[in-house]
Amino acid sequence: MPLLLAPIGHEVKIVRIAADDKTKKHLSNLGVLVDGTITVLSASGGSAVCRVKDGRLALDRNIASRIYVA
Repeated sequence: MPLLLAPIGHEVKIVRIAADDKTKKHLSNLGVLVDGTITVLSASGGSAVCRVKDGRLALDRNIASRIYVA
């Protein structure tokens, strides 16, 4: 399921990132990796605020819809 549909407050595993190489590299530098974990803290207006490792990350609708979690 896309990250935007993930339950709020639950840690989920990233299974796929459907983006170009430049975007994947940028997300990798931020700690968003396939087989990594991410927690959606809030989602409103199509954007999502997530916890990745020890930090928080705001993702817009376009990027969040390309990150698939399980």
